[in-house]
Amino acid sequence: MVCDALARTVDVAPMVAALCGLGRPRGGWDGTARADAFTGLRPPVREPGADRGVERSLPARQAVLMRFRLRPCLRPGASTRPGAVGHSGVPFRLGQCVPFAIVLAVLAIELSPAHDLVTGPVIATTPALAALTMGPMGTLTTAVLAAGVNAASATYNRSWGTLTQLIFGNFLALFVVSVASVVLSNAMRTRRQGELDQVRRIAVAAQEVVLRPVPERLGPVRAASLCLAAGTGALVGGDLYEAVRTPYGVRLIVGDVRGKGLSAMRAVAVTLGAFRVSVHYEDELTEVMHCCEAALRREAAVPGTYSQEVLTEGFVTALMAQVPDEQVVLVVNRGHPPPLVLHRGSVQALMPATPLPPLGLEDLVDGLTAKVESYPFVRGDRLLLYTDGVIEARNRDNDFFPLPQTMEGIRASTTPREFLEELHQALIRHTGDRLTDDVAMILVDRLDEDTAGSGYTSGTARTARSTRPMSSAER
Repeated sequence: MVCDALARTVDVAPMVAALCGLGRPRGGWDGTARADAFTGLRPPVREPGADRGVERSLPARQAVLMRFRLRPCLRPGASTRPGAVGHSGVPFRLGQCVPFAIVLAVLAIELSPAHDLVTGPVIATTPALAALTMGPMGTLTTAVLAAGVNAASATYNRSWGTLTQLIFGNFLALFVVSVASVVLSNAMRTRRQGELDQVRRIAVAAQEVVLRPVPERLGPVRAASLCLAAGTGALVGGDLYEAVRTPYGVRLIVGDVRGKGLSAMRAVAVTLGAFRVSVHYEDELTEVMHCCEAALRREAAVPGTYSQEVLTEGFVTALMAQVPDEQVVLVVNRGHPPPLVLHRGSVQALMPATPLPPLGLEDLVDGLTAKVESYPFVRGDRLLLYTDGVIEARNRDNDFFPLPQTMEGIRASTTPREFLEELHQALIRHTGDRLTDDVAMILVDRLDEDTAGSGYTSGTARTARSTRPMSSAER
């Protein structure tokens, strides 16, 4: 095959040896946990600490595999609460509490027998400390509280007549520091926001170059795509999608790279590049998946391309679908949430008969054989491919987004683009506009046979196959 010929041009033996040397579980791939996980399309609930002891005793990549098998919809280390703050946010939160702690400490001193201590210079520093971690409103709030403590302590200790000059000196110092702190805080926030907006524009532009919009018409189907970025600063996500019209039908891919940032975007570009090329030449959908897998291995074999953490624990969930002229859809699933078919107002999940691990974890499984699975996909049906950011989206009550029920509630007369827009609005309402993970979706509609017109004749298919690169065996 074409990808076999290309694979011979890069020496991936060291990488393969390093991966396989970590060992692999015997007995094949147990799909029970994964089949149960997607019943109702909700991630499975695991008891806290149920597998921690197992993970500590396994090599790093086997630990990743264990986490994937027990909680396939949650990435390793992902929080189970929406909008959760990571460990890096704890010092920041503590820093925000420091000015208020000082105000309370000064108030306690002024109301105690030790009120003779001079606390004015200490409380005057609170607005400056607040400016480091809070915006102008937080700084102004701290200044008002500090002024209130000054006035209350002077009244309580009856110091207005005896220490008037000292009290007014404290108020003057507090006023000067407060004004300077508010101005500085506003300037710092404006500058940071401008820099972040610029970096975000660059990140979005880079992502749009790789993730192009899906055409509205592709042979026997109408299509639409949607990509939403979570509020993760300037980090680009690892979601990927594509739909291509080929001599074999319309072929689609949806996937999710573990992690974010440049390494995730690099893996997205490699996967989509291999898909866009091989999808026109490979007869079998499994061979297209194999080409993407081989491309990721070749990229990982280049020294310095990825960090050691990514090489050890990185993987890509991927799902490929093919919509031929026949009234079926062919699916190959590598550890991705199953696609949904909306048939006569009812949603059905296309569960894989033999669940397979994601790309990058295949070396941990013996006897890995990817097979194409066929499902009915007749005229009027709708097929939705999505990433785990959709079904993992939660509301304030920690409830998952009800994707099947939402799909069933959308009018059948909507176009694919309108359908995805209604899903988008429902997702925003459910999460309160607080997405914690990126979202990517592709929706395709099966058209009538008389209006489908694939546009690829048998001669076109023969031409495409005859012009594909030949392997050494074919030569």
